[in-house]
Amino acid sequence: MRLEKKVIIVTGSTTGIGKAIALRCAAEGASVVIHGLEEDWGKTVVQQIGPERAILHAADICDEAVPMRLVNLAVSTFGKLDAIVNNAAIVASSNIHTTDKQFLRRILDVNTIAPFELIKAALPHLSKQRGCVLNIGSVNAWCGEPNLLAYSMSKGALMTMTRNLGDTLHRENGIRVNQINPGWVLTETEILRKKEHGLAEDWYKKLPPVYAPAGRILWPSEIAAAGVYWLSDESGPISGQVMDLEQHPFIGRNPPKDTSTISNDN
Repeated sequence: MRLEKKVIIVTGSTTGIGKAIALRCAAEGASVVIHGLEEDWGKTVVQQIGPERAILHAADICDEAVPMRLVNLAVSTFGKLDAIVNNAAIVASSNIHTTDKQFLRRILDVNTIAPFELIKAALPHLSKQRGCVLNIGSVNAWCGEPNLLAYSMSKGALMTMTRNLGDTLHRENGIRVNQINPGWVLTETEILRKKEHGLAEDWYKKLPPVYAPAGRILWPSEIAAAGVYWLSDESGPISGQVMDLEQHPFIGRNPPKDTSTISNDN
């Protein structure tokens, strides 16, 4: 198993990509701290993994006490901490006209500052284990969809933090820090978001090739499979790297994915 006996915190792991990563980590032999806002969903994930190798902490990641609680829970339950996956995030539509200071701060708090605080809290234990950090970003970090201004800003900042800490923490503490930038992924949340944007109930079944050359968008399990490489010893000394995960070359402008670009007609 590629993650045998490792202990990993995965934030935002009660659903979507985070859940897929937690399940895959457990399948590869790791013990996992599950985190999210949805306690019932989190309990289901713990049951899927088994209570002997998973434990839940349901809380807002922006609560200033939560990062240290997650770290302490991992160490007190499983004896150590090898890695953290900063996955928890808010994906919310906004542009320059609809983004006010309060909204922007909330997005940055969850998507950028909370990962920083968790890394900081975990630093002594990750140093001891010569562990690693995997940040879950987004291809929107490069520019972003027009209606994802605040979200794109937060993921761009996260990407810069990954490169900065991937250099300094690797040199000074032996901790690798890397990031994967998922493209368009079929999560429960994304299905609902696109329906709110006016797309049909089964929008994901009939996407134009410009967005989905394979005839579909990515699955959370495929992101999780990629994540295992960065969490495992297979990635060796590699640090400070950001990998885009999409089914076509990607950099720069990301067109909107709503009724202005996708037809509801067959």
